[in-house]
Amino acid sequence: MRLQFCRLFSRPIMLALLAATAAADKPNVIVLLVDDLGYRDIGVYGGPVETPALDALAANGVRFTDFHSGSSVCSPSRAVVMTGRHHIRAGVYHVINDRSHDMRLLEREVTLAELLKAHGYATAHIGKWHLGTPFHGRDKPTPHEHGFDYYFATDNNAWPSHRNPVNFVRNGTRVGEIEGYAAQIVVDDAISWLDTGRESGQPFFLNVWFHEPHAPIAAPDEIVSKYGDLDDPAAVYSGTVDNTDRAIARLVAKLEEAGQLDNTLIVYASDNGSYRQDRIGNLRGKKGSNFEGGHRVPGIFHWPGTITSGLVEHEPAGMVDLLPTVAGIIGIDPPADVHLDGTDLTPLLTGRKEAFNRIQPLFWFSPDAGAAVRDGKYSLVAYPGYQLPKDRDGMQALFEQVKAVLTETNDPALTHGDLWTQMFNGFDNKEAERIRIQFIRLNEFRESWIPTLKAGGFRQFQLFDLDQDITQRTDVSRERPEVFERLKQALLDIHTSVMLDGPDWGATGS
Repeated sequence: MRLQFCRLFSRPIMLALLAATAAADKPNVIVLLVDDLGYRDIGVYGGPVETPALDALAANGVRFTDFHSGSSVCSPSRAVVMTGRHHIRAGVYHVINDRSHDMRLLEREVTLAELLKAHGYATAHIGKWHLGTPFHGRDKPTPHEHGFDYYFATDNNAWPSHRNPVNFVRNGTRVGEIEGYAAQIVVDDAISWLDTGRESGQPFFLNVWFHEPHAPIAAPDEIVSKYGDLDDPAAVYSGTVDNTDRAIARLVAKLEEAGQLDNTLIVYASDNGSYRQDRIGNLRGKKGSNFEGGHRVPGIFHWPGTITSGLVEHEPAGMVDLLPTVAGIIGIDPPADVHLDGTDLTPLLTGRKEAFNRIQPLFWFSPDAGAAVRDGKYSLVAYPGYQLPKDRDGMQALFEQVKAVLTETNDPALTHGDLWTQMFNGFDNKEAERIRIQFIRLNEFRESWIPTLKAGGFRQFQLFDLDQDITQRTDVSRERPEVFERLKQALLDIHTSVMLDGPDWGATGS
């Protein structure tokens, strides 16, 4: 019968028919990724923002209390989401600037989109990308080359803010200014694609990657006013999170209307911790840090009738587990001959916790911050044993210039939050923003540093028992020497493996 099938059809047609057969009865998959959202931002995690749509997804699904992004900064985290592998294995060392970096998500990586497309799924990426694009003069792939049939994306943040962004690209064509707010614009396009972008009955994989609450921030006045003054950055920040929840509610309503909600796995998380100290609870560190505040984020899984409803799961997990989990829970094989750093969470999602066995500790590495591993209740943090040649005096001088400009204009940015942190996120004041961009260029990752990273090690290790010390203030390495040595060796082994896989962009440009 197989021989007759092959004789009747050409190879491309045969493969398409096989994919269609494989897709029969497969669930849809939606990944909702927000940007710079803190562990204590949304309602169901005890945050100050009203998020009824997300609260409902959590109430009817699985909510993780110890969930983690793949990195404490943007581009690396997104590479982990797409591959289930550490971001350096996938080619991404730090935040990507397409104007100055050859760095990108490597074409050789098998992405979740490519995996699902091979099983008959329609695929779309809508929202922020930040994994490398060719729109600024360098030869890089688009989301098309990473497995997406359709994309409507920005290479980095919504610009000039979430309000009326001008930098969306649809399938290679710049769209121009779009009226409205980024969260709603993204969901408008997602709904349109669900209506017209796939064959009837075809399962879909849909990335909806929001820009909120990454700076520069904006939200409708009527939403911001619920949380404070219209010029209060904390209130605007909350407004962007609220507006995103409203957009998610519209997408969920669309799935219900189409009769697809019960046949769709929805995953919600943030790409890293918040840049606001007041939105990470009592965790240590924030965006950019390898302490818990830099990468512990909300994690919600929702699929009625398949995963456990109303479960609050305390097992450490993260977005590095996404690809193996999607493969496991929908019943397909993960990529062959590929080392995955994540583990299939299906046992945790389906009430079989005793069957869960993590293949290796959760691991994070940052050129600036060093490394960390998590194994159960223990966290081991390692400090870098090298110093990157940044112009720190120049950065400090630019910081003082920004402070002077804001003081002269009595800018509210001076009174809301840590000014040094705001230097990495943006100002409404045009002169302060001009100087800030110079600051960012001095701080930017250099691909010429990669040999230093590959050769460098760590100078100090600290062990924390998070059951007793969630703030990570008490080093227990002397009290738990056997745990310390075991996790130190695990960290060193994973770091060595990751660095061996990582390309040297400065030497090869590819």
